[in-house]
Amino acid sequence: MTEPRVVVCRNEVDPAHAYHCDALAASLPDAVELDYAAGDRPDLDDADAVVLTGSTAGVYEADAYPWMHSQMALVETLVDREIPTLAVCFGHQLANAALGGTVEAKETTARLVDVEFADDPLFAGVEPVVPAVHGDVVVEPAPAMDVVATTDYYDAFATRHRDAPLWSVQFHPEFTAAHRDRLDADYGWSDGDHSFADVNAGRVYANFTRIVADGDY
Repeated sequence: MTEPRVVVCRNEVDPAHAYHCDALAASLPDAVELDYAAGDRPDLDDADAVVLTGSTAGVYEADAYPWMHSQMALVETLVDREIPTLAVCFGHQLANAALGGTVEAKETTARLVDVEFADDPLFAGVEPVVPAVHGDVVVEPAPAMDVVATTDYYDAFATRHRDAPLWSVQFHPEFTAAHRDRLDADYGWSDGDHSFADVNAGRVYANFTRIVADGDY
């Protein structure tokens, strides 16, 4: 099986916090990385799939970060062209906002959370305990986005487009125990009732790659 050409669009605006983009890219070692926030743009004619990373910026800051308007237009293009897309954390929020959803700032969550997954191939074999680090929330999903994961504090924890191969997740599948000290220093991390030994969320990236390779959307 030929590995699909996956393009990772890095969205971090603060180099001091780019480690989450690094971790995501490491989870997709064959992917092509580009710095979307710095002005890089993907060649969609040479991409089998696209991944949108997290960011410490918020989608409501688009006027301060004009590249967000460009990425919202990109999301619409990806949907129209049915190019498989996975949007993570900030990407989850931006994808929903681009398609008519609503995002608001809330209290920061930085912990392992229990999640209820829908029966979706993106979550095949993924344990229902995942790392979440975010301050913003999709309070109203886009009309075309169905909720495919929920938590006790967040109804639209993950969404999937009804007609196009677009998935979005609020959690960070790339985070592991190796990031715990940094997450604690930056966000006051808590394992809660779990430990990273309970977590295999990185499987989301393998599942996404397999979905793209199989063409089974």
